[in-house]
Amino acid sequence: MLRLVTCICVLTPLEILAKANKKVAGVLFLTGLTFAGSCILVSKPALNTDVVTVFLTGNELGALIPCGCSGGQLGGLDRRPAVFNSVPAQRRLIVDTGLFVEGDGEQDLIKFDIVFQAFSLMGYDLVNLAEEDIKAAENLGLLDSIGSVFNAITSYRPTDSNLPTKFTKKFPLKGGTIAVTVAVFDVESAPIEQIGNVFPPRAGVQTVNILILNRCAPGIINSITKNEIVDCLICPAESDEPALLSARGKRPLVISVGRFGRYICKLEIKPSQDKGKPQLSFSPIPVKEVLKPDKTLVDLYKDYQQLVKGANLLEKIPRFSLPDGLEYTGTESCKDCHQYEYDKWSTQSHAHAYETLKSVDSELDPECVVCHVVGLKYESGFVSEEETGHLKDVGCEICHGPGSAHNETMGKAETTGPKLDCTDCHTPENSGNYAGNEEHYFEKIVHWREPMAPGNVK
Repeated sequence: MLRLVTCICVLTPLEILAKANKKVAGVLFLTGLTFAGSCILVSKPALNTDVVTVFLTGNELGALIPCGCSGGQLGGLDRRPAVFNSVPAQRRLIVDTGLFVEGDGEQDLIKFDIVFQAFSLMGYDLVNLAEEDIKAAENLGLLDSIGSVFNAITSYRPTDSNLPTKFTKKFPLKGGTIAVTVAVFDVESAPIEQIGNVFPPRAGVQTVNILILNRCAPGIINSITKNEIVDCLICPAESDEPALLSARGKRPLVISVGRFGRYICKLEIKPSQDKGKPQLSFSPIPVKEVLKPDKTLVDLYKDYQQLVKGANLLEKIPRFSLPDGLEYTGTESCKDCHQYEYDKWSTQSHAHAYETLKSVDSELDPECVVCHVVGLKYESGFVSEEETGHLKDVGCEICHGPGSAHNETMGKAETTGPKLDCTDCHTPENSGNYAGNEEHYFEKIVHWREPMAPGNVK
């Protein structure tokens, strides 16, 4: 039950950078929020003074929101505050382990800037910058002033930045003070034995040491375990779901936080009553669609959509030549000879795929458009609704291949397919329920006469 609502006003990165009088030329193109200050409504829950909660995220890899093409999808930056705000700000630590985006292309850099702003708006306490994040921040002119937005650590050293490798925050509790230290370590450039220097002893407080590693081979974990210094070890994610990689109750707690922001990891810390080590408990929280989205972050995503449009990314997408001089001709060109199939197809969701993008203002985002039109990545394929409207929607040539030769020869040149593998678009990210339910999905697109149906048997 909500007890109090507080409005926290947060300066956008542009304002913070301007105040710091830093070089921002690289970021001006990408950062353009239309409001001067932003407010996130925070619901203040009941206070539990005996527990510190560390929220862990990471490996966003550019997943700002779920695809939206099917229900039940997890993730979305705009849903995270509903989880974070379940714990009072003075009793929590919000940490991201790094890897904002998946690549270094123009759209990736736009996304990086949006994630950067989102973390600021959500009040992240600490962000680990992986090598890829450092390079993206340098490209955008953000690196010099990133510490003015949130605390940052990194183990990547070939850089002019002076970012630290660790961060500590103290929490006064009824049972005593707990100092939580989060550090990052590059096992490829420094010996494991140096981890002891990262976490020096602290007198008069209970300590919890959390270590982010860039590599987690079994031998590395064993060496760290023998040191008895690290309480929680965060390994690189190998799956979308978080994982507890160590036996329950054993130190260190070895975890991975998953990918694409589908889960938020919750690490609860309770002080020891007998001067021993604090108790740790780990649980993954699915970021479900029932969580109320934060309006400020919803608006931030709309800014992202405008930046994508302004960058004309759809026009810049690389295109490949089709083999044997083939060209796409559009679904309408199949209708004269395949009227029955065309009529059936036209009543199905694939025939209206492009309209679903327009309804959410994503019709100029190439990452979305590619699965809602014919041949986006090929010459003679979809360019725009105005120029190639006959190729919008998921039409015949998606599964049967380009139809120019088939049409020109009145069917003598056979088409390819039909394609029976739909996983180019029905990925776990875009279509979470597809895997294991392929037959059910396939039934939805039946648009042909069954050969052995009574009306077709002579």
